Amino acid sequence: MGALLGLVALLLVPFLLIGLVFGLLGALLKVGFVVLTLPLRIVGALLKGVFGLVAGLLGGVFGLALGGAGLLVGLLVLVGVFVLLPLAPLLLIGAVIWLAIKAFSPAVRPA
Repeated sequence: MGALLGLVALLLVPFLLIGLVFGLLGALLKVGFVVLTLPLRIVGALLKGVFGLVAGLLGGVFGLALGGAGLLVGLLVLVGVFVLLPLAPLLLIGAVIWLAIKAFSPAVRPA
């Protein structure tokens, strides 16, 4: 039984060493890749921060402007509904009277 265990250990040691070497090599490659791409990641993060800040400010300004425009249109609609709509019959009567007066008055001809 001890000889079989020694033979298995003798076969496993090279595989463990190869796994260790490839594991260290993979870790070194990962660290090297991260170190090589670190400047690009820093520049990308800075650009994302700057463009995100500018876009956020522009979005806020346009949001306020369009909100104010919507408020103005809403107020105009309210004025139209609650002020001009009840006056519509009087405006219609006034328009008919004005057209009648204009129709019966003599036209001024240029000389």
